[in-house]
Amino acid sequence: MRKMSALLLVNIGQLLTLRSAADGPRRGASLSELGIIQDAAVLCLGGKIVSVSATKDALRDPWLKKNRKNIIEIDCGGRVVLPGFVDSHTHPVFMQPRLVDFEKRISGANYEEIAEAGGGIRSSIDGVRKAGKTALTRKVSAVLADMARHGTTTVEAKSGYGLSVESELKSLEVIRAAAREWPGTVVPTFLGAHAVPPEYRGRSQEYVDLVCNEMMPAVARRKLAQFVDVFCDHGAFSAEEAAQIFIAAEEHGLAVRAHLGQLSETRLGPLLRYRPASLDHMDYVNDADLPALAQSDTVATLVPGANYFLGLSRYPNARRFIESGVAVALATDYNPGSSPTLSMPMAMSLACTHMKMSPAEAIAAATINGAWALRLASRKGSVEPSKDADLAVFDVGDYGEIPYWFGANRCLLSIMNGVPSGISPREKNVRKKRRGKNRLQQF
Repeated sequence: MRKMSALLLVNIGQLLTLRSAADGPRRGASLSELGIIQDAAVLCLGGKIVSVSATKDALRDPWLKKNRKNIIEIDCGGRVVLPGFVDSHTHPVFMQPRLVDFEKRISGANYEEIAEAGGGIRSSIDGVRKAGKTALTRKVSAVLADMARHGTTTVEAKSGYGLSVESELKSLEVIRAAAREWPGTVVPTFLGAHAVPPEYRGRSQEYVDLVCNEMMPAVARRKLAQFVDVFCDHGAFSAEEAAQIFIAAEEHGLAVRAHLGQLSETRLGPLLRYRPASLDHMDYVNDADLPALAQSDTVATLVPGANYFLGLSRYPNARRFIESGVAVALATDYNPGSSPTLSMPMAMSLACTHMKMSPAEAIAAATINGAWALRLASRKGSVEPSKDADLAVFDVGDYGEIPYWFGANRCLLSIMNGVPSGISPREKNVRKKRRGKNRLQQF
């Protein structure tokens, strides 16, 4: 990992600070408040943001004048800068794409037919169980680097394709190893309850007991995860089994979150009592549960990439959530079976076109509310003094272009904890000139 330097970003056309006086995730109308500063500058030191101002004011600062030759300056040339994306739902620990699933689904096959053809989650389980730590770590490291090139600086990373004591621990150890090599921030999540593995088919309660009594104590003892997740839905785990897993998580000092409502409706009340940081997918939610969800600190994390890739006509009803006062976040759900995208701008574009979120709402959901979904909002998700220096520079003149240009990567540069990284192929066009020890980059 490269050493953190003092950085000064100047000539920012639109700086989206996402600053807010509210103590909590964005809801309702506040989801559209981006805190824009025109012709802005951001000074970062020691991996933290130390000042945010207009460029002209920054260049007049006495301390900056005195130390300018020791600061790396980045001339943003009137482009858009915003907080680095917080991708709060990903499954990066797998070896191979699920091409059988992809092709069979196109031809109209159902889940059982896909599994019989050698696809489905079992193929990912086999790959993870057979793979060594080095190969898996290399794979996850490459994914993190690709995410950074798309503007993501914080990633929640789940296990869940091992589904045995040995392979779940291996997956979390791989996440830890890859995180150490990446300048961004990784939040590890134990998802032993992703599916009932083949050897426990028809015996889901026995597998839940294994998750709670063997896997989770080992995960907690080795401090391999910050969260415990469970896939609570038709064909996965019941609300009662999810509650058992949440209780075990509490006993081991781990926070909880859940996949919920992707395939069928599960009532939220029994699970909200465990104060989950986030409930994800949420395609099917009972209207009667929205007031309790809105009054909680639990974030509804929407992952439209899965709906798109599965060819579904139904998407989560983002407008209903927002108008009810529910805190909404966006994530990629990066995984080999249902959402093989690592692009937060693509997730934002889908949110705008298929869930009718405005570009401003999508940006807030992908940054500050994603940080709330990971309980990192004190450090991540906005551009403010004392927060981590996580920033993304986009080669656009207006923030609305970020979700507008779908399928294209307009991110020029990501800065993670004060470390510039993930420069796109446009780096060839970056002009650099020396001023003593100072380096000015102009895109």
